Amino acid sequence: MADKPTKGLADVVAASTALSDIDGKAGRLFYRGYDIHDLAGRTTFEETAHLLQHGKLPNREQLAAYGDELVRGRKLGNLVQANVAEIAEKQEPMEALRTLVSLASADDPDKDSNAADANLRKAARLTAQQPLLVARYHASRTGTEIPEPDPELSIAANFLLQITGRLPSDREVEIFDECLVLHADHTMNASTFAARVCAATLSDMHSAVVAAIGTLKGPLHGGANEQVMRTLESLDSTGVAQAVRDKLAAHEKIMGFGHRVYKVEDPRATHLRAMSRELGEASGDDTYYRMSKEMEEVVLAEKGLYPNVDFFAATVYHYLGIPTDLFTPVFSVSRMAGWTAHVIEQHADNRLIRPDSEYIGERDQKWTPIDER
Repeated sequence: MADKPTKGLADVVAASTALSDIDGKAGRLFYRGYDIHDLAGRTTFEETAHLLQHGKLPNREQLAAYGDELVRGRKLGNLVQANVAEIAEKQEPMEALRTLVSLASADDPDKDSNAADANLRKAARLTAQQPLLVARYHASRTGTEIPEPDPELSIAANFLLQITGRLPSDREVEIFDECLVLHADHTMNASTFAARVCAATLSDMHSAVVAAIGTLKGPLHGGANEQVMRTLESLDSTGVAQAVRDKLAAHEKIMGFGHRVYKVEDPRATHLRAMSRELGEASGDDTYYRMSKEMEEVVLAEKGLYPNVDFFAATVYHYLGIPTDLFTPVFSVSRMAGWTAHVIEQHADNRLIRPDSEYIGERDQKWTPIDER
């Protein structure tokens, strides 16, 4: 008798990859063999994107060339420019990004090619354009003007400038850049798998990324960081512990805890916790950080669950001045590096992804004319 299928494809190996790896028991994450603890805070997002897309950490000359390519790739196409205002008026953030990335494909000079060099160029453009798409969407819906990207500033610095309207401090840029590095890739998560399934049909990179964004939009994948912030905002800071216990007793899900892969603390949460504390103290009001710590202690004591990457990311983004409903779009800014790298890898050694299924419906049904049914 055949084995029963694993629900949710848990522990099923869906593809081979050289991009990232997780040791869930030890709580370790690697990008192309580099421990995330060695990269976070030491390697810029641009270096990390190069590592994922090109296969190696760049030297200074390679980083400068890649940086120039990112600067050239930031220019939004005519179709996006013409429609962003109407899209911002009618669509929520993740819906809008799904639409805008699809529109961007029409203006991409390599849209008709899946060749390796064309894919690398598209990957750089998508990585460069995603933060600008988020910022332009936000500016359109709020009726504000944003400065053009400064070619001397990093992706992290430009994004914070365009979202908040002020030049961020060097430390704020370092912290946000580290956030982007921490979120850049994470093995075969739902959105990455969706991108690879699409790419495996030999569809183009933009289509694969649209599939990924549509998957990230779902609340069981993306959106947890936003819900963490909504929960914090809904609680009385003096009654956090009891409120959390009440929610757990009522079998309500507390967002930002637990992970399908990690059995100990998510290594990314270690960095984000420290950044949340630093930003909270620097702001002069660390209430949300202290509330988060209290929530963390109660959930660990009551359920044995550790915080995942989304939990402390919420307060970090809040302290950086990013609107709460843009937390998931920010996730897409960083994950664009990984999604595009996975499309490149899939196209380089492709086979159509076509899993089997277990049929559980009726059998041997007999057809009858419609008047006899």
